[in-house]
Amino acid sequence: MINKKNNFFNIFFIILIPLFSCNKQKDYTGMSWIKPGEFMMGGMNHFEARNDEFPSHKVKLNGFWIDQTEITNSEFMDFVNETNYVTTAEIKPTWEEIKTQLPPGIQKPHDSLFVASSLVFKPSTNKVPLSDVSTWWEWRKGANWKHPFGEGSSIKEIMNHPVVHISYFDALEYCKWKGKRLPTEAEWEFAAKGGKNDVNFTWGNGLLSSSFLNSWEGDFPFFNTIKDGYYYTAPVKTYIPNGYGLYDMAGNVWEWCSDWYDYNYYKKNESLSINPKGPNQSFDPQEPYSKKRVLRGGSFLCNSSYCSGYRVTARMKSSPDSGMSHTGFRCACN
Repeated sequence: MINKKNNFFNIFFIILIPLFSCNKQKDYTGMSWIKPGEFMMGGMNHFEARNDEFPSHKVKLNGFWIDQTEITNSEFMDFVNETNYVTTAEIKPTWEEIKTQLPPGIQKPHDSLFVASSLVFKPSTNKVPLSDVSTWWEWRKGANWKHPFGEGSSIKEIMNHPVVHISYFDALEYCKWKGKRLPTEAEWEFAAKGGKNDVNFTWGNGLLSSSFLNSWEGDFPFFNTIKDGYYYTAPVKTYIPNGYGLYDMAGNVWEWCSDWYDYNYYKKNESLSINPKGPNQSFDPQEPYSKKRVLRGGSFLCNSSYCSGYRVTARMKSSPDSGMSHTGFRCACN
């Protein structure tokens, strides 16, 4: 015989306890709720769209939460202080790790190059070939989230700027600490559109404006007019948020997503995709030996002359152990 009173309380606690547990683990302060919906993901025939953004395809998503801002230096410092976490850029790399991302036959570099380092943007003094990214990036010893420009630099005056030199692994560990996760590529794009359809930018289809984002204005990579107010990163919430109350979904820093990057992934998913988590493995025809994860949103270095990453459909990719002076993240959760 069923005890109806006991059955009622059993059901009550089965339903309620997980809710309390969820709220205890996750802090939704500073997040926006993105309600369930469908949208067309991928290139919108914008003249700057690239081949890996096509074809546009229908995606259906459950509702989710996403941070209103990129994770700041202050927030990341709280994480490190509590957990003693050491980021990828602070660890000396090994040849065994690096050679897995390179074509066979590459000779081992000199041992002096294997030091804790990260890639730092270094502006050129004049015009350079934009096809050669080595002309504006420098592998700098001691560069990491605490020292964004290398040894001797500090974040003391930029605690409310987005944390940079963050690898995919670093971002993942922070999200886990918060009881959250990284957004999927589909979630990121849906959120970036701010509730609008058929838009090229997070603010709509209007022209670029220094009130909308932190990007490179002028001749890249040697002359920046700084109309947006910042040469490098800007404090979060500096610019106008989109329709969901999300800041810097364009510009400031590139943001890690959870998906593997596959150049041909959209071509394999032309029918309706429901809560897509991305491909099972990575493929980049430019660097087929390197496994890569997706980044979105562009950065303070994006300029229409070579990079229009601030478009809502623009895709970027990097190896998960990479961190650079324009790479950060934000969290999401169900």
